Amino acid sequence: MKKILVILSVILLFVFSCSKTDNNEESSISINLGPEPKTIDPTLNSLNMASCYIHHAFEGLTKIDSNNNVKPGMAESWNISDDGLTYTFNIRRNAKWSDGKPVTAKDFEYSWKRAVDPNTAAEYSYMMEVVKNAKEINSGTMDYNNLAVKAVNDYTFQVELANPAAYFLEFIASTGVFFPVRKDIVEKYGDEWTLKPETYIGNGSYKMKERVPDEKIVFEINTNYYDKKEQTSKEINFVLMSDPNTAIAGIRGGTIDFSALEPPSAEIETLKNDGYIVGNNAIGTYYIELNITNKAFEDKRVRQALSLAIDRNYIVSNVTKGGQVPAGAFVPTEVRGLETTFRKENKEYIDVNNYEANVQKAKALMAEAGYPDGQNYPVIELKVSPGIYVLVGEAIQQMWKENLNVNVSLVQEEFPITLQSLLEKDYQMARMGWTGDYNDPMTMLDVMLSYSGVNHTGFNNENYDSLILTAKESADNTVRMKSMAEAENILMEEMPIIPLYYRADSFIKNPKLKGVVLNPLGRHKFNYAYIEE
Repeated sequence: MKKILVILSVILLFVFSCSKTDNNEESSISINLGPEPKTIDPTLNSLNMASCYIHHAFEGLTKIDSNNNVKPGMAESWNISDDGLTYTFNIRRNAKWSDGKPVTAKDFEYSWKRAVDPNTAAEYSYMMEVVKNAKEINSGTMDYNNLAVKAVNDYTFQVELANPAAYFLEFIASTGVFFPVRKDIVEKYGDEWTLKPETYIGNGSYKMKERVPDEKIVFEINTNYYDKKEQTSKEINFVLMSDPNTAIAGIRGGTIDFSALEPPSAEIETLKNDGYIVGNNAIGTYYIELNITNKAFEDKRVRQALSLAIDRNYIVSNVTKGGQVPAGAFVPTEVRGLETTFRKENKEYIDVNNYEANVQKAKALMAEAGYPDGQNYPVIELKVSPGIYVLVGEAIQQMWKENLNVNVSLVQEEFPITLQSLLEKDYQMARMGWTGDYNDPMTMLDVMLSYSGVNHTGFNNENYDSLILTAKESADNTVRMKSMAEAENILMEEMPIIPLYYRADSFIKNPKLKGVVLNPLGRHKFNYAYIEE
């Protein structure tokens, strides 16, 4: 009898192992991250969700593992000088591009210099300022070839930092602007190189198999990837759509497995009860971006009044309903500070729990600015994306009308369209969100530098820039945190942006989908995901 039981156990174990392996080998999942991305060029992208595509197709010197820790990527090891300024990365010898060519240190040198080349016009070029000479290059006083990076040889890449940065290894793992791209491909195909499987050559765990504009982007395992055996999902079908209701129907019907679209607030409870909602704490803030070069917003008292007249508790409790926290500042609650978190160590600038007093102050500020009870104040336009943002916009529209007698026209459009308006400063107000690239207050605050490619407000404050520079240059964390706190104080006083709530994500997921790696920085990974039968 014991022999029979042992034999049966061995048989069952063998069958289970084979079926799990077969399931993983055959696994194909369908993921919805939103509509057609503006770009999936690692150097040019500045949108959070588009980063998810890029993180599957490309890999930096370091990478983030399934536990959201930093580990070796294209570099199998590195050395850091005693002063914390010089990093020497040893590129792994088995690193290859998806077409089989070796990844070399020269690929990284080309890509990092491409990011600060003025002709590239990368919105994230300012993030390179952690590297020596990048700030001078971005200001136009130095040639981009002087960026302090070099390929010592094919497998040794050396980087000299402007100042010590404790977050550097995490930064280059999370931010696509630090990923390599192929010079021969980019120069041959120009802006078109990301649009076809034949030319979208990456060095990550997946490669593009098919792309149909506004319909889908399909990835399959990159067989030239050094760690290909660790990838579970054989194929990832990224379905392009912007309507959360369509996504919900797809998940309930089994044609979609995961959607990053904000579910309609009216559906959240039902979806939770049915097991379709998964939450994730995030490092990010949603806000309204104001074009302060527009006459309607030239007076900071008006900007402050508009901010104070928003009931953030009502929005998170009755509109978004996804566990978001009302934002009384810009840096979110999850960001590290000196000893605890930056938010705990610094005040909230808007008392979100004293709304009646806020409204009275808002009315007084509008009167001081020459618009008592909204008299003579123009109708203002707020751009919002489809879905939950429309409902948030409608709530704000009503609050401003009731409290300040300010009339708002809502314009609903896809965010890539809005983004183009922001870049051209052809807008008045727009909903915006920023998710950090690493866990440090700087990941939020340097967004609002006067020369930042993602500051679309026209905000240009010398003291703010100086404080951020002090924080970047100091190796003393106490000095850094103090400077960043003072900078945030200026930002909240000038109010070129109106914080609404700190980010907390609610995703719609097939309960049978397992192995999704959610990341607080929004770089979600699906390479370990599979459908449990």
